[in-house]
Amino acid sequence: MTHKLITYACTIGLLLLSSTTSAQELNCKVKINHAQVQTTNTSVFETLERVISEFMNNRAWTDLQFGKDERIDCSLNITIRQYKPEDNAFTGELLYQLTRPVYGSSYSSTTFSMRDQAFNFQYIENEPLEFNETSMDNNLTALLAYYAYLFIGLDLDTFSPLGGTEVLHRVETIVANAQNIAESGWKAFDDEKNRHAIITDYMESSMEPMRKMMYQYHRLGLDQMSSNADRGRTAVTEALELLKEAHDSKPMSQLPQIFTDYKRDELVNIYKGHGTQNERQQVHDFLLDLNPAQNPEWKKLEK
Repeated sequence: MTHKLITYACTIGLLLLSSTTSAQELNCKVKINHAQVQTTNTSVFETLERVISEFMNNRAWTDLQFGKDERIDCSLNITIRQYKPEDNAFTGELLYQLTRPVYGSSYSSTTFSMRDQAFNFQYIENEPLEFNETSMDNNLTALLAYYAYLFIGLDLDTFSPLGGTEVLHRVETIVANAQNIAESGWKAFDDEKNRHAIITDYMESSMEPMRKMMYQYHRLGLDQMSSNADRGRTAVTEALELLKEAHDSKPMSQLPQIFTDYKRDELVNIYKGHGTQNERQQVHDFLLDLNPAQNPEWKKLEK
């Protein structure tokens, strides 16, 4: 994993231009929980878990070059609440997570994590999954492609300023081409945290400070902690100032709050008992204003 960090940091520009060689980008762990479904035939869920894993991991999604140990770690935890075999229809939700290794340590940091509560689709057992980016009539493959490109784009943003732009534009294309899909999650204004809202907010110009924050926080902050904890923490504080700028630019966006939800424990560990009182108070006040629901955790920063 250390090699991955060095490779990204030194060659990201060349990777984005490469078109001669490609390799699978993702190391995606897929888990399907079907405990809520009353059925004696579980083979369809086992098959589905296998084909989704193969679809995510065996495909070259971009022209980027990745070694096997450089693949992007992510997970799809799918809970099936209802299955109608007569219609091949699955109703469920998805908890997805993206992580990246921190340079010089055995620690992996969560880069993005959210719950998609409208993970509904049709699937016929043993039917191959095929994806056409320009003509989408299958919600399952559209969903999986959306998350594949989102994972890659977000990961690239943490290793190079705005490094995932090209890949994230493909996420926007998927959303645009999925507007005629009957299942929910693709439409604007239906839900402030749906798939449309996440990528639209993230790519909006007023939210560019948040994208720059992803690089500042992870590459200039966390990746420096093992060699110089004070310098790394200072970079994290500067990253949070960018997050505040994004929040001030678009107060209705859910992304800054979502970031502090999945980074809560990490942020507390970075600042609790470390740095100056003024620095901890500054970070505490911003986090409390942004995410008051986590106040019991933010109070730990004052100690």
